[in-house]
Amino acid sequence: MQTIFVQVKCELGKSYDVAGQAVETVTQVSEVHSISGNWDLMLKCYLEDNQDIGHFVCEKIQKIPGIKDTFTIITFKAFS
Repeated sequence: MQTIFVQVKCELGKSYDVAGQAVETVTQVSEVHSISGNWDLMLKCYLEDNQDIGHFVCEKIQKIPGIKDTFTIITFKAFS
């Protein structure tokens, strides 16, 4: 299992709609956080080891209505 974070910039007034759509329709999205700064949302996603990250982001995340831009962060190791 691989973990990625996708920062999302939304169209004005669409952040809550995008967040709801992401958690309801994309099974790989485990959490959506509203954040400050240059991005509106951060999505935490769990992908299968063999799943193509670029294809997932393009086909599942960027097609959600109300998304203007994305920035993907690939993780290596989680510490606890």
